[in-house]
Formats: sequence, structure tokens, C-alpha cells
Amino acid sequence: MKIYDSNTAPNPRRVRVFLAEKGIQVPYEQVDIGNAVNRGPEFRQKNPMGTLPVLELDDGTYIAETVAICRYFEELHPQPPLLGVDIKDRAVVEMWQRRMELGLLLPIADAFRQRHEFFKGRILQVPEYAEVQKKNAESFIAWLDGALADRPFIAGERYTIADVTALCAIDFGRISKIKIQPEQKNLTRWHEAVSSRPSAKA
Repeated sequence: MKIYDSNTAPNPRRVRVFLAEKGIQVPYEQVDIGNAVNRGPEFRQKNPMGTLPVLELDDGTYIAETVAICRYFEELHPQPPLLGVDIKDRAVVEMWQRRMELGLLLPIADAFRQRHEFFKGRILQVPEYAEVQKKNAESFIAWLDGALADRPFIAGERYTIADVTALCAIDFGRISKIKIQPEQKNLTRWHEAVSSRPSAKA
């Protein structure tokens, strides 16, 4: 078993943080995304989408997509539970995880991908859309600050995958000058708390 990884991309970091929270050690193999190795024919045999991370199982199965990989490990190692503890809690965690993915990580990623030189010639870029998504991300961050007024973590009283996604998204946002504002006290408190966890260094 091993994970194809990139130390510079947010989605692989989500898996590393998730596994670190569970105390799971898996070998990582770095993929050179700077030279587009992940977009070459050899890597696309592992993942036709050409994205990272990818989990390779001992039987030769390849599992891509961040949350799918996390679900696999949650089934293998249920403790500590990062995807919920019962039917209702799993649904609530999934709800908040999707909000963080679609409302925060996606616009932050678009703000980077749609105008940065790294993606020039790799995808169709629309710089104007990057600016729109930057504003969408900033609006969502302001909303999230309010949502955290009555809870310590994104989905409630416990640290979950929703916190992992939000942490990696906000940290990645710095590249595009998307950040928590000084007046956003709830989000600042949350970010300091989750950043101080040992898993945040994964």
C-alpha cells in the first residue's frame, strides 16, 4: 500500500492530515506535478483524471479522490472517528464537509488555477473568473466566521474531516492573498486551534 502524493497541493495534504489524526503511517511517493508527471500516460493508468492523491492498494487497486481515500481508512481504523459516529452525525459531518469543499476549497483553488502561471497551457484559464472566485471565497470565509460563533469546530464539538478540508483550503488561500481578516475572531480562534494540532504539520 502507498499513496501518490504532492507536498505542495492542498488535496494530498488533506489526506496526510486525516491520516496523521488517526496515527496511520502509509508510505508516500512524491509525484512531480511541476513537470506534469501526473498528466503523463503512465500515471493516468493509475488515475485517468491525472490528479492527486491516489491510494494504491496491495492488490493493485487504485483509489483516487481525497474523501474516497479518507473513507477507506475510516473503515479500516474507525478511531478516532473523523467522518461521524452514528447515522445523524455522519450526515451532519458530510454536510459540513461538502460545504467546506464546494464553498471554500473550490473557489480558493479556482482563484489560483484560473490565473497562475503554473496552470498556463495545462487548463483553459479565465483570469476574470479567478477574481470572481476570490471574492466568493472571501464572502464564504466571512460567513464561516459567523457559523463558528457557537461551536469549537466546523461540524460541532469534535474535530472532523470538515476541519481538515477547511484548514487546507484556508492555508492554500494565502497564495492568492485570500486570508482570514483580523475582525473574524471566531475563525481566527478556530484556525489557531486546528493549526496547533500535530496533524497540521503533515
